[in-house]
Amino acid sequence: MSADETRCGFVAVIGAPNAGKSTLVNALVGTKVSIVTPKVQTTRMNVRGVAMRGAAQIVFVDTPGIFRPRRRLDRAMVKAAWSGTEDADAILLIVDAQALVESPNGLAAADTHAIIENLKASKREAALVLNKVDAMKRADLLPLAQALNGEGAFSQVFMVSALKGDGVDDIADWCAGRMPPGPFLFPEDQAADIPSRLLASEITREKLYLRLHDELPYATTVETEKWEDRKDGSVKIDQVVFVQRDGQKAIVLGKGGRAIKSIGEAARKDMEAAFGRRVHLFLFVKVREGWVDDRERYQAMGLDYPGDE
Repeated sequence: MSADETRCGFVAVIGAPNAGKSTLVNALVGTKVSIVTPKVQTTRMNVRGVAMRGAAQIVFVDTPGIFRPRRRLDRAMVKAAWSGTEDADAILLIVDAQALVESPNGLAAADTHAIIENLKASKREAALVLNKVDAMKRADLLPLAQALNGEGAFSQVFMVSALKGDGVDDIADWCAGRMPPGPFLFPEDQAADIPSRLLASEITREKLYLRLHDELPYATTVETEKWEDRKDGSVKIDQVVFVQRDGQKAIVLGKGGRAIKSIGEAARKDMEAAFGRRVHLFLFVKVREGWVDDRERYQAMGLDYPGDE
């Protein structure tokens, strides 16, 4: 297939926190490229997933949730989300339809309407993706779809269940039709554009979010300090989990180290599936009180360091 026959481009996937962006991108790509947890603001950086659709290669950019930022890390995440749309050939705004119906004046609704206003001002082509519709009544869904579509910001509306994969093929076809002519940017069998060290950190962070409760996951970050390829084909990975206080360190470690051992075992299994090789994972927990204001931590997370406001 010559470059004259192929098409390739970028699709930014944006939305309020916990709308299902990462779940949708994983479904579109056909494999796990972004971590997913029930907690809001799990995604901290832009992650690119690559999907093939006939003669089109689509690079989906999974972005952090867009919301009203309060902390430095919040500002960095929201900035990363909007930066993901700058060079995109199309934009998908994904909305948790059930959350908007159940709480029309809640935070998710406020964040979504702010995003829509920004899209209208930019005059960029976007499609609306109403997610989690499988648990909704049609009588509730249609008025919501009509109201959001009436904003005049969307050229297409999709109703899907990203978790079940329902309606995902229609989105992929729409996106493929909007890719400009050009050569593929990635090998056809490549599913993600993320360094292995960073993906390993994200996998461990996902397990932290799933294991820990309340606000503690947001006080943690994970860095891959060492990556050693061994002669037998396996890899030895050393990672540091940074927390802000000694009390948090004790919780992450757990009684007798049971919590961190469980987190490490779950992370190792996912890494072995992702990298297709045996993984020897070693986790260390360190206290760094001001890591949320540490420029080096932002670089390690793949984020730009925002200045003081």
